[in-house]
Amino acid sequence: MTGKLLVTFNAGSSTVKIGLFALRPNGAERIGKGMIDFRRLPLRFTLSEGPDTFDVELEAEAGDELDEVVSEAFRRLSWHFDIGSVAAIGHRVVHGGDAFAGPVRIDEGTVAALETLVSLAPLHQPQGLRLIRAITRLRPGLPQTASFDTAFHSSHVDVVRRFAIPRALHDQGVKRYGFHGLSYKFIAAELARREPGLGGARIVAAHLGSGASLCGLEGGLSRDTSMGFSALDGVPMATRCGALDPGVLLHLIGTDGRTVKDVEDILYRRSGLLGVSGISADSRELLESDKPEAQQALAVFTFRIAGEVARLATTLGGLDAIVFTAGVGENQPRIRADVAARLAWLGVELDEAANAANEGTISSASSRITALVIATDEEQIIADEALSVLATGS
Repeated sequence: MTGKLLVTFNAGSSTVKIGLFALRPNGAERIGKGMIDFRRLPLRFTLSEGPDTFDVELEAEAGDELDEVVSEAFRRLSWHFDIGSVAAIGHRVVHGGDAFAGPVRIDEGTVAALETLVSLAPLHQPQGLRLIRAITRLRPGLPQTASFDTAFHSSHVDVVRRFAIPRALHDQGVKRYGFHGLSYKFIAAELARREPGLGGARIVAAHLGSGASLCGLEGGLSRDTSMGFSALDGVPMATRCGALDPGVLLHLIGTDGRTVKDVEDILYRRSGLLGVSGISADSRELLESDKPEAQQALAVFTFRIAGEVARLATTLGGLDAIVFTAGVGENQPRIRADVAARLAWLGVELDEAANAANEGTISSASSRITALVIATDEEQIIADEALSVLATGS
């Protein structure tokens, strides 16, 4: 497939990131990136090609299906790239359950299996499926592959994966899966390349964005992670609650006439930074605010992150390094500093100047724990996995 293009779709809850890759003899090389933003109307489409960035409004509207949106996105891309030479489409799919421990080629059976997991990732799974179905209708002969956020965590041992619930429920699939696996897979590979001295180290990677989780890595493998059965668990996020006493759910369901859907909306869309602050889900806005509610939301966020680092260190039997990644982790020095300050007892100490400059290594020379900032690239993993699937014909 040398000389052709591969396109990746990374479906989030409110945006779709698009990666464009040229297929070279040695693999997939990124040549452009785009994003469709569903958070406002009209929809916006951003495309970056080298140093140039284009930002336009889309005429298409997002409905129950995304055929018109995808069709217009392809048309916009064709102004800059030879879309006719696209050899395959690779998708990020958030939840693969127990059925998918690695990337696969998408067929009708794959789609049917993924639809059974929608209730476990209601913000992300439907969007990914809409994209898959739209491309199937628009370009029925084009190969599509799926890369799963849950697959990277299939290395967890049983004691990590189990909840303390009846065994029959575990056997039915009620267990801890973990997410953000594509990001952590990239971080593990990048660590091996950049920091070979940490090859066998005990590392906690913190993927901090609108969705947020942490992962305990050892030898490049996932040993434990903060998210569990769903993408609600773990640390607070932009609009998601993070870990919650299940008694709260029992209290909310049926109280004041709330339905299960009402409670789902509260936990997925009205909690987290937005819920605590009552101001915004965007940590950048909260950092700029002098309102006590904004500062309280950030304090809850960093407090829970630090606590999760300590918990994962218990799983790993110690801690050698922390990696901050994703939008918040890569770009917000104060968040990193606040987390580090709560972990000073572990020996975490940041270099203030390096942290302020978002440098690759932000720990001080005297810190017992190495602290790193590494930009993640989920689209590269999707592209690499798509090539591996197509090469094997699986």
